[in-house]
Formats: sequence, structure tokens, C-alpha cells
Amino acid sequence: METKFTVVYDNEAQPGFMKGWGFSCLVGDQVLFDTGGDPRPLLYNMERLGIDLHAIRAIVLSHGHGDHTGGIGIVEHLGVVQVFALDSFFAPIAKRLARHENAEVVRVNGWMEIAEGISSTGPLGRMQEQSLVVETPKGFVVVTGCSHPGVPRIMDEVWKYGRIYGIIGGFHGFARLEILENLSLIAPCHCTRRKERILARYPETSRPCAGGAIFEV
Repeated sequence: METKFTVVYDNEAQPGFMKGWGFSCLVGDQVLFDTGGDPRPLLYNMERLGIDLHAIRAIVLSHGHGDHTGGIGIVEHLGVVQVFALDSFFAPIAKRLARHENAEVVRVNGWMEIAEGISSTGPLGRMQEQSLVVETPKGFVVVTGCSHPGVPRIMDEVWKYGRIYGIIGGFHGFARLEILENLSLIAPCHCTRRKERILARYPETSRPCAGGAIFEV
């Protein structure tokens, strides 16, 4: 059975969708990774895609920057949900969500299962950022926020647990493009500085990323 990765917030957007500086990706129908910078485009795009908001059971926040946490107010439109945050920004997120009885904020200190077949890397790098690791029959798909720890550091961590099939998300200033060579899905999103170079170098395996894009593995 294929797993669907739906980009619901990005700097770029497909026709008919809203864009904004930030990133958010829905994995399957239950796990939302990051919330973009503003709940309005996030909600608009999700509604346009026909996403069932009450099916979402978990929100994983990669790091504390506003372009990834700014849409967290979406919880008021959800059912019971767990929000997974790192120590570095746990307190402000917990304070922000204190009035939402449907939201439980969970502290992530290391590799942690979020849902069946979906895990967090736990905090990596000096800035403390977590990425999402999704099991598929073809291997792991890694979903990144900004990759502040570095794409090589994130991939090294995931390789300890199994083969990486693909990577989706923000790659920031990542320049060692050769390490993507053996991946079958490469979707550079959000803050990736070398998007065009990646797409040109790997035309068979890379995919443009924008709000409204869907990748199935």
C-alpha cells in the first residue's frame, strides 16, 4: 500500500493553492509535519485538497522557527491531537497550546515512534531539529523542515535504521549533492538554496515541490 506525502504549505504553490514562507507536509492522513508560518494558507490548502482535519492525530514540529510553528493554531480545528516538540522550544509551544484541551504537547528527546511506521529522529545538531522518518515497502522516506543539522547528518542518522528511499523538505544551504545520487525520490522544498541544481542534476528522481504537490511511495 502506497504512502501519500501531501505538501500543504510551501514558499511556492501550484495553481489554485496559497503559498507562504514555510513548510508543512501531511503524511498519510494522520501525521502533520510542521505547520508553515500562517494557519490561513494551511487551512485553505487542506480544505482545497479535501483533507479530513479530524483524522489528524499528531503534529510534529521540526524546530522552533515561526515559519514551521506559525500555523500551530490549526489545532482548534482538529480533534484530539498530540504535538511533538523538542526541549529547545517545548515551553513556548506548551504555553501557546495551554488553552486547547484537545492538544497534548509531547517532549521528544531521542528517536521516537510517532505513529505506526512513522518516527522522529529526535533532536539533531546544535540548533536542535527533528526530521520525520516514514517506513515504506521501498525504504525510508525522510521529511525535513530546514535541515539545519545538515542533510548528510540527518541521512547518516536514518541510515543506522535502514535504507533511505527518498527525501522531501527543506535542505537549506546543502551543497553535497552527490549524496543524493542513490535516492529514488528527491523533493527540494521551502528554504533549499540549490533547488534548480538538484532538479537539473537528478531529472529522473527529483520532483518540484510546491503547495498542493502530492508524492506517493
